[in-house]
Amino acid sequence: MGLSPETAEAKPDFSDLFEEKQENAEEAGLNKQHFEPITDFLEKPKAFFADKNFYKKVLSGEGEISKKVHSLFTQFLGATDSQDKSMHRNRLIPAYWNLCAGIASRIRRDLPIEKILLLRFGILSPSLISSEQRDLISRIIFDNKLGEPVHYVDEWLLKIAQGSINPSTTDELKKVKQDDDQALLGKIEKRKGQRQAELAVLQSKIQRTDQLEAEFLHKAQAILKHDIRTEYNNLKDCYNPMQKEALSQVSSILRQLTANDRNIAESYSTLESMDRDLDDLSFKSEGVENQGPVNTKTVIGEFNSIRQMAKMCVGRQGNHFPILLKQYMRPDKNNIATRENVINIMSQVEKLDPEIFQRTFKRQTNRIVPYVVILPNYGENGICWEPFERFNRASSRGRIALPLYPKDLQTAVIAALADLRWLVAKEKAQHYWMEEGITGRYYQWFQEAKLRGDVREYFIQDYILWITRESQGTQKLDREIRGLFWRMIPFPPEVKEGLRNRGFVYNELYKKDSNISRSDGY
Repeated sequence: MGLSPETAEAKPDFSDLFEEKQENAEEAGLNKQHFEPITDFLEKPKAFFADKNFYKKVLSGEGEISKKVHSLFTQFLGATDSQDKSMHRNRLIPAYWNLCAGIASRIRRDLPIEKILLLRFGILSPSLISSEQRDLISRIIFDNKLGEPVHYVDEWLLKIAQGSINPSTTDELKKVKQDDDQALLGKIEKRKGQRQAELAVLQSKIQRTDQLEAEFLHKAQAILKHDIRTEYNNLKDCYNPMQKEALSQVSSILRQLTANDRNIAESYSTLESMDRDLDDLSFKSEGVENQGPVNTKTVIGEFNSIRQMAKMCVGRQGNHFPILLKQYMRPDKNNIATRENVINIMSQVEKLDPEIFQRTFKRQTNRIVPYVVILPNYGENGICWEPFERFNRASSRGRIALPLYPKDLQTAVIAALADLRWLVAKEKAQHYWMEEGITGRYYQWFQEAKLRGDVREYFIQDYILWITRESQGTQKLDREIRGLFWRMIPFPPEVKEGLRNRGFVYNELYKKDSNISRSDGY
């Protein structure tokens, strides 16, 4: 591993170790139309590493697994031969994950800060990182002050344990045949998801009514404000052209209000029916033990999902060592996947791809930001674990995962969002994903170009170029893919306007937009 002499000598004294001795509320609504600007990216340093017994406190109370980790860790640090070091490293990795799983299983209790820092940052011993790195980590903002669904691992596991977030779907879960009781509980969860989706649709309809009523009031005020004929004793004049136009528009607004009111009534009727179904299902489920999202087994299962997410972020050829070492962490505040940095990059991507978080259900479009789980590992790319929950495709958040210590943070975040975009489009097209939508068009080009490999990975890499290079006027994509993205993953009008002057290619695409806007559309 190439540990420095300073680190190798910093073996922990562990002789007496084995003698037994809330978060801010997260806004869950769909009302936000954009990310709020971030002003603070770091805070005052915290005394995380002042205690010389940090390492002991991490391992104490964890039973036999902590003894095993300590033994392997000590052998790993002391090894001088590269083969011996590699052998101890390979033995230490699974033991470390088992240690973390045991700590995660008790996440609902008041864990010592040292154990939380292990889960959040991968810090087993502060002596493994430099003083500069320790200072940087101590200044990372600890609590979620932004109200966005971006969580460190310990926060995520706590929400799973509390039942405020459903466990992540796994392939194993899909294959397990449920008994009658669990099938009933699954039906309840599905109905709750449908109810949540219908509420989101109703909320959008009510917002539309508010907009129409405000517009109606504005037009009515214009109609009531008559000009005065001074030559005829200041009598009110007849309607002027603007007022006549307002009268015509009021008629249209009233028709829209009436139609929208019928839609709102239908939504309330649908919700009332869903509530009756839920009451009936709840009555049938009385006495059924809910093996839901608040028991230890579920939390451990979620932690195993997190471990799989970490493997996917690292990749086959990446660095799978899960413990934070100073040579693998750059003390650069802008290249660590802190919550604030991640949200800032997501905001920049959304400005170039305004439809990235939009999802349409029953002709109502909502902005739904996915859950983001920040994993305490190295890695090159972020990944999308699932585009939305199984029982609520309309308004549930997807789930993406990011390495806390990426090779390049911007690339990792954009890769995760590209993966999300691909999977949402694929799920929307279902069996026709190779024929319809952005996935179908891209797949057909992929086949015609006779490319080999994973079409999804090709799309992700092209999307990264689209956001980082093509948005700046640097031509990096295949001509056909550039045209496809221009139409189906469009930049906002102001960006397109700027690109039209950056070269013949963009100017031609811009002219096609103008021509198509005067015809029947794409």
